[in-house]
Amino acid sequence: MACPAGAPVFGTLVVVGPGLIGSSVLRRARARGDLAHRLIAVDSSEQVCARVRELGLADDATTDAVAAVAQADCVMLCVPVGAMGAVAATVVPAMKSGAVLTDVGSTKVSVIEAITPSLRADIAYVPAHPMAGTEFSGPDAGLVDLFEDRWCLLTPLECTTRQSLRDIRTLWERCGARLREMTPSHHDRVCAIVSHLPHLLAFTICGTADNLAGETRSEVLDFAASGFRDFTRIAASDPIMWRDIFLANKVALLEMLGRFMEDAKAMGQAIENGDTAYIVSRIEQGRAIRKSLKENRQA
Repeated sequence: MACPAGAPVFGTLVVVGPGLIGSSVLRRARARGDLAHRLIAVDSSEQVCARVRELGLADDATTDAVAAVAQADCVMLCVPVGAMGAVAATVVPAMKSGAVLTDVGSTKVSVIEAITPSLRADIAYVPAHPMAGTEFSGPDAGLVDLFEDRWCLLTPLECTTRQSLRDIRTLWERCGARLREMTPSHHDRVCAIVSHLPHLLAFTICGTADNLAGETRSEVLDFAASGFRDFTRIAASDPIMWRDIFLANKVALLEMLGRFMEDAKAMGQAIENGDTAYIVSRIEQGRAIRKSLKENRQA
């Protein structure tokens, strides 16, 4: 049964980990009023909980995950992918029968494998990944429109009931997201090329620049052009979060890295050989992709 227009999707929504994604969901829920009747934020840091209260993002903010999720109609795990399994092992046993569990992990195969041992037959699980973000983190980083016109990828499983999938779809639609369903393994391959590899390259090129000889390094920092500045913006992202993502999706990421290295080598050879046709074709290909992103409202 679909959620009636204007009626909250859930009675109580518990967001575990009110960082960039979690606090953005809470902000959206506050602004609209139809995601949940009641909002609870959970974090292991009392300092973070205090900040959530100061910002007025939730009706309650607590370090007591077990007590919080016992009240929940939906529990959304917004913790780093490397912590999903341990957090699920804590919260799932305390969830009430019929509640919905979902997550926002940037990898799906590893997260599902980590959470599965804790699942219960009376708890529906809907894996999800809102593909939105900035280089900032913490409850202050959230944005009410972070998910507007961005993709949220859903990877439903056998334990995902039709009602729970409908409810989570409605929640993300009300957050402004565009939805697509796919298998967990396909999700990880897609995200390896469109998200994980770009971040890996950004961290790496910034490291390369930092390792240059002193005089050249200072000039890089002084005269950084827009291209390098774009790389440094991505490289400002949380290191622990991205360490976990790289390791969790290493098979797909290494495959895409290998393909990129082959293409980069071919471009290098074309430059060395003066192969103008090849160079122009690759530049035109890049321009076409950028144009398609704008047409798809993703740039």
